[in-house]
Amino acid sequence: MTTDAVDLRASFHVVTGGAGFIGTNLARALSGAGAEVLILDDLSLGQRGYLPPGKAIRFAQVDVADREALSAALSQASGYPSVEVWHFCANSDIQAGAHDPKLDLRSTFQTTFALLEEMRVRGWTTINFASTSAVYGDQGDTPLNETATLLPISNYGAMKVASEAVIRASCESFLTTARIFRFPNVVGMPATHGVIFDFVRRLIADPICLSVLGNGEQQKPYLHVGELIEAMLFIRCRTAAGHHIFNIGPLDAGTRVNQIAQLVCQAIAPRAAIAYGVDPRGWIGDVPRFRYDVSRLLRLGWKPSKTSSQAVEKAISEIVDHELRGR
Repeated sequence: MTTDAVDLRASFHVVTGGAGFIGTNLARALSGAGAEVLILDDLSLGQRGYLPPGKAIRFAQVDVADREALSAALSQASGYPSVEVWHFCANSDIQAGAHDPKLDLRSTFQTTFALLEEMRVRGWTTINFASTSAVYGDQGDTPLNETATLLPISNYGAMKVASEAVIRASCESFLTTARIFRFPNVVGMPATHGVIFDFVRRLIADPICLSVLGNGEQQKPYLHVGELIEAMLFIRCRTAAGHHIFNIGPLDAGTRVNQIAQLVCQAIAPRAAIAYGVDPRGWIGDVPRFRYDVSRLLRLGWKPSKTSSQAVEKAISEIVDHELRGR
């Protein structure tokens, strides 16, 4: 058993959004290290079938923004001397949030506020928060480090900024440890949305032509979910009490959407045409390109093994295999 595994086993872990894409991978890693885990999820994007097996995993279907329901669900964690919270539930569909801002208000910010209130009354003092590159907004090719100005252009990004702020404020009153993980486009399985998932679904439905939102020149960094989990646990086990913010991402400038479209076509329908739009943005709130500075994480001692393109290629293989096997 590694030192990290011993460290993780010292706490009982609550994972909100733990039946979703990233949360279920995190819950699997925690339970694999021997930790006990309580997963909370409303199953709006996640699925029970994504949950990892094992006696160390507990599950409650709950709207985390509903304080009364949340309190009842968290009673399963009562009696443990050390409880650590991983807050991953949110409305991660930026396009849906653009059409209905109340989605982000409730699912992204009010879940954070309700959870912090419950942590306060229960005396829980450690939170690990899933934030996003969307907090930076559209700053072009300027390398974005953790001290950059936050200028979100999507409701999703704005509610993540608000969540980060209320977590920081809570560090002045009752939180002893808060880790903020800002990650870029994360790919892999079990995918619930995102550019690769959308392209695969569209092309399977219509192998003649793949329609792409935007002009295809959008270029973003991509990180495979396996490496994201590895990085978060690395940070978790190598940072002490305090308020910490880390960008997590690849070392390169990213992969263009038109390259992803071509790779998906090669995997499913090599003769398919690709129809691009004319707008440099794919949708309202889309950031067409950004560059991550991950120097802080490199100094801590972790770096990814995959480039953006390698992460994309692996995710395409995983998602295509899953979608085709399901038919």
